[in-house]
Amino acid sequence: MPTIETTTIALILWAIFGYGIGSIPFGLVLARVMGLGNLREIGSGNIGATNVLRTGNKKAAALTLLLDAGKGAFVVLIAKLLANPDAVQLAALMAMIGHCYPVWLRFKGGKGVATFLGIMLALAWPAGIGCCIAWLIGAGISRMSSMGALAAASASTFLLVFLGYGYILLLGIALTILVFWRHRANIHRVRAGTEPKIGQQG
Repeated sequence: MPTIETTTIALILWAIFGYGIGSIPFGLVLARVMGLGNLREIGSGNIGATNVLRTGNKKAAALTLLLDAGKGAFVVLIAKLLANPDAVQLAALMAMIGHCYPVWLRFKGGKGVATFLGIMLALAWPAGIGCCIAWLIGAGISRMSSMGALAAASASTFLLVFLGYGYILLLGIALTILVFWRHRANIHRVRAGTEPKIGQQG
């Protein structure tokens, strides 16, 4: 946990900045702009890249993935440039919360995987790359995006410790908990054997 160096007012402003950027629902916007329909009525109803892929438009899904990851990285990089480490971590956490619980969508947002990966890459790129590899392995073996997400989140804690990023360990744990919490329904479906494979409806 970083030393609190930033004033309360400044921390509040950075929290608002992180939440605001994180809450931009790129998947929903792209689906509408590209004429793919309302994501809330497609597949799982989620606004993330996995559900965008269920529209059959791989380009839209790839753009959603990049933009959702990009907004997490953007928040961290801007905060790193202008603020102290405590504000950076707060902004990162709020970006993740903003994606998962955007006020514009009545706090019903995405599951945070791409944003999580973007944050990790911007905060500690070696650990971020490790998380991306863990996602690829988890998703590749199971053919389930949710398993890739859980693998990446689980790996993050060990990677942060192993690679010497202990100063952001508490943030990493908080982000991991958010990923698992947002995937709780997926975990139940995996256990029941009803979790859809990548590209399938559901």
